[in-house]
Amino acid sequence: MKYLVVGAKGQLGQEIVKLLEELGEKYVAFDSKQLDITNRERVFQVLGDERPDVVLDAAAYTKVDLAEDEGREKNWQVNVEGTKNVADAAKKFGAKLVAISTDYVFDGTKLHEYHENDSVNPRNAYGRAKLAGELAVIESGADAYIVRTSWVFGEFGNNFVYTMQRLAKNHSQLMVVNDQLGRPTWTRTLAEFMLHLIKTKSEHGIYHLSNEDTATWYEFAREILKNTSVEVEPVTSAEFPQKAYRPEHSVMNLDKAKSTGFDIISWHEALTKFFMAGK
Repeated sequence: MKYLVVGAKGQLGQEIVKLLEELGEKYVAFDSKQLDITNRERVFQVLGDERPDVVLDAAAYTKVDLAEDEGREKNWQVNVEGTKNVADAAKKFGAKLVAISTDYVFDGTKLHEYHENDSVNPRNAYGRAKLAGELAVIESGADAYIVRTSWVFGEFGNNFVYTMQRLAKNHSQLMVVNDQLGRPTWTRTLAEFMLHLIKTKSEHGIYHLSNEDTATWYEFAREILKNTSVEVEPVTSAEFPQKAYRPEHSVMNLDKAKSTGFDIISWHEALTKFFMAGK
C-alpha cells in the first residue's frame, strides 16, 4: 500500500511521516511548497503521477484568530478550496482519503458530548471553513474518512504545550482560561488513528478523535507545568478576549472511534509519553 502525505511539514504531517517511517510503510510526502493544494492542476498532476492508495491530508490553515480578518482569504483557500482539490483528485484516481476537521464546527453550547451526527453551527471563520471542507470531501464522492479533532499538541510545530513551557521560562505566574472545556489530542494518537482506519477498513464517514478525559485550558496548563515553580491562575474568557469565538464546551464523544477497535489513552498519559519521548 502506498500513502501520500499532504502538508508533510506541519505539526500533524511531520508526526504522520515519522509514524510511517517507523512502520516501514511505503509513502511519498509533500509539504506546502512542493504541493500547494490550492493549485488544482498541481494537485491532480501529483496524484496522477504518484497514484497512491491512500491520501493522508494534514494540510490546513490553523491560525484561528487571523482567519477572522487578514487571514480570512487564505483560510478559505486552503481549508475549503484546497480540501476540495485533494478530495476530487482522490476520487478521480481511486485513492482513499483521510481528512482532518475540528471541534470548531460546533458552537459549544451543548452541555453533553457532541456526537458525529449532531447539528453543526460554527461560530468563527476557521470553523466555517473547516465545515465547508467537510462538505467538499463528502460531495467529492471519494472513499473518505473525516476525522474531527481538538486541542492538538505534539513534537512538531507550535502548540499550547510549547507556549506554556516558553512562557514559564520568564514568568512566575500565568493566567489561563478556565471556562472552556474540551479534550486535548496528541498528534501521535491522531496519526495512529488515521492509519488504523485504513488498516482496519473501517466504515467511511465522520469520526471524532481526541485523547480520553476532559480538561479546561487552565487544567491542561497546570498539568503541563506541574513540575515547575510557576503558579497557574484561572481566568474567564471575558478576561482574556480573543478575535475568534471559542466554544465553551467542545467535548466530542469518542464511542465511534472506539468501536473500530482503536485504544484511546487519556490526555494525561499522552502528555506524559510526549514528555518522555522528548527527553
